[in-house]
Amino acid sequence: MSRPTPWCRATLPVSAGLAGLLVAACASPPPPAAPPAPLASYVALLEDADGTTGKVVMTTPAGQTVLDKPFQAARFAGPAGQTFVLDKEKLQADFGAALAASPKAPVTFRLNFETGGAKLTAESEADLKNILEEIASRPVPDLSVVGHTDTQGDDAANERLGLGRARQVAGLIGRGSKLDAASISVESHGEKNLLVPTPDNTAEPRNRRVEVTIR
Repeated sequence: MSRPTPWCRATLPVSAGLAGLLVAACASPPPPAAPPAPLASYVALLEDADGTTGKVVMTTPAGQTVLDKPFQAARFAGPAGQTFVLDKEKLQADFGAALAASPKAPVTFRLNFETGGAKLTAESEADLKNILEEIASRPVPDLSVVGHTDTQGDDAANERLGLGRARQVAGLIGRGSKLDAASISVESHGEKNLLVPTPDNTAEPRNRRVEVTIR
């Protein structure tokens, strides 16, 4: 193995003693700088899209650490039970790219109908604008449109009514957003899956609805 090339030289006349010291000092290049210390790995708990926070139990050789508050974090190499609060600047620095690449969480809109038919209430007609804006905010939106009824009438009639409501809403969304029909799933639950449990033959405005979920 060849010796490293000296990284400095003397150009002025020196005495023999000084020359020996100079050669000794200049015989080898300086040692390379130490690499930066690796970042400590950690787990952080964030809020869900609806503002709720779940819980994470992290198990390491040191023991268990529970995270149950938003922006609470713990290091893998830290003592069991030791947590810290992750500030927004560090969150963005460490996870900004991953968060930006994450798909948006699904959003569900509920549209209500007048009794006995497929006419939207005035409030729900106005809410169609919000649905179209949400669709436009997604690069490749996928929709499910599910029709529901209250318990007035028989099961078969309500199944048809729920489907008619779902198809009407899907048509309005399709025309407003120019989505391909293959991107919209349409079905009816009739009087099954009531939002508000009621006895049979009960008029309940909140059960007369179409639920639009956008992914």
